[in-house]
Amino acid sequence: MSTTLELPPASGAWREGDDVGRRQFVTLPAPLRLEAGGELPGVRIAYETWGSLNAAGTNAVLILHALTGDSHVAGPAGPGHPTPGWWDALIGTGRALDPADWFVVAPNVVGGCQGSTGPASPAPDGRAWGSRFPLVTARDSVAAEVALADALGVDRWACVVGGSMGGMRALEWAAMEPDRVERLFLLASPAAASADQIGWAAPQLAAIRSDPGWNGGDYHDAPAGEGPHRGLGVARRMAHLSYRSGYELATRFGRDAQDGEDPLHGGRYAVESYLDHHAAKLVRRFDAGSYVRLTEMMNAHDVGRGRGGVMEGLRRVTARTLVAGVSSDRLYPLEQQAELAAGIPNATELAVIDSPYGHDGFLIETPTVSALLADLLAG
Repeated sequence: MSTTLELPPASGAWREGDDVGRRQFVTLPAPLRLEAGGELPGVRIAYETWGSLNAAGTNAVLILHALTGDSHVAGPAGPGHPTPGWWDALIGTGRALDPADWFVVAPNVVGGCQGSTGPASPAPDGRAWGSRFPLVTARDSVAAEVALADALGVDRWACVVGGSMGGMRALEWAAMEPDRVERLFLLASPAAASADQIGWAAPQLAAIRSDPGWNGGDYHDAPAGEGPHRGLGVARRMAHLSYRSGYELATRFGRDAQDGEDPLHGGRYAVESYLDHHAAKLVRRFDAGSYVRLTEMMNAHDVGRGRGGVMEGLRRVTARTLVAGVSSDRLYPLEQQAELAAGIPNATELAVIDSPYGHDGFLIETPTVSALLADLLAG
């Protein structure tokens, strides 16, 4: 029999009073002025660090996460961190980002749900922001992270690293603050969101907004099982298909039935069970409102907006740049990384990560990613 404890929470966000884990916090000294108009008061950024800033201030590396990532790049799951570090193999003794050599900083994006101000966070009136939380663009996230860098005493990043949505934010860091970014590592991300990518996002947003538990975005005080977890789960299933390749799914699952089930009598195929599993995990660690707002952040991404077009936007970047794409990525295909490598003045030749895992290859193929990052840092 199901119990209330087994039901998904209304939001999987980190909340005030939860264990902070490795998080540290900084509050912006002034309201965050937003690209789309208006401002966001009382913005707080949650972040994690590894290593220490050296006396010269030359060893700081900024890592920016993707849509459902957070500040917990490395380390085990535990109190305050429901999942292990999502790029754990990059940080540690003897790894590309050895804390003995590098000061690594990883913030949770504004609009996220793991400690930074987002839809699940309390607004000045004490209630969750919910539907009142505004659109935050990649440029807004950079403006907030500039305040974080200032608070940490980082005048110039030795490298800014990001994949997928993190790559969008990393690109904007280099375009907005070229004097503060020495090196740039972009993975599986575009100069601007395409019609195809906005199209992939549209049914995901519709799934969440059509869930009765969405309640227009104001659901954060709902009891367990009464939030928009069904819509968020459907969105995750769609997204996860775009994150993997058809080849991998075919070779991994084929047309196999899930163990103990018969699709001819109401059972699931193995690939359906796989998607169900990922949906069930996400709804317990993520917030539907953050999923909506961050998806809108990605849809709005365009380095050329207000700058004379994409090529002019890319020319603003002065950092020594490495762009990498995944051979089987059907969400952010290689031609988009080729555009970045061709348009950024100090970019090297496009690096192709040969992988069957699709877009997620930038997270899975860590030996290759580590080697690329180590080469960039050594140069």
